[in-house]
Amino acid sequence: MISLTAVIVEDSRLARNELKELLKAHKEIELLGEAKNVDEGFKLINETNPDLLFLDINMPEKDGFDLLEMLDDVPITIFTTAFDEFAIKSFEYNAFDYLLKPINQKRFTKSIKKVIEKLTHSSSSENNTEAALSLDKQIFIKDGEKCWLVKIQDIYMFEIVGNYTRVFFKNNNPLIYKSLGQVEEKLPNDVFFRANRQQLININHVKKVVSWFNGKLKIEMNSGEEVEISRRQSYLFKEQLSF
Repeated sequence: MISLTAVIVEDSRLARNELKELLKAHKEIELLGEAKNVDEGFKLINETNPDLLFLDINMPEKDGFDLLEMLDDVPITIFTTAFDEFAIKSFEYNAFDYLLKPINQKRFTKSIKKVIEKLTHSSSSENNTEAALSLDKQIFIKDGEKCWLVKIQDIYMFEIVGNYTRVFFKNNNPLIYKSLGQVEEKLPNDVFFRANRQQLININHVKKVVSWFNGKLKIEMNSGEEVEISRRQSYLFKEQLSF
């Protein structure tokens, strides 16, 4: 059985005790310590280097998001919060899961099982790379003060904007601080297609394909945007979508 180490960062002593009680049913997890605020948590994480972090969001002075931004190496993070709306923001920070307080034992066990499955899969992979996200996976996106919870399947395009990537879904197009290559690595390549150097499209959102100049194709998305596919990629696009 896989073994894990964990720490708790939570300002409420009652909530810390609740988590410790829930962890008693999971002998595969060793609790290395607990902290009641961000600064203590930062020190604890750097000293112990845990596999798993149970992190409260709403804490005085500095919140859970501040802690994640302070860390160079972020453990698998499960947010614990009494406020549902914080869950949306959490996925911008690559949170693995979130638990609403008071935490249900069944929901807690399900979350731990997901962590173990993730680590088991990672350790058995030849190159130890993360599997592509499934289409029904929800991710959190934050741009300034706005944040969204979005299913991968609802994103119809990604586009390079300098050092950022713009994400297109519904009537929104926020920026995230990731390269298009980093984004592409996490997406299912049978659905997301690199149209050109700047744009990555979801083929399930393609409305129309027309022949264009010099052997290129031009795509009209369901949203109305037009995307020109490079000549080399046009050949690959036709090959991928042919019978």
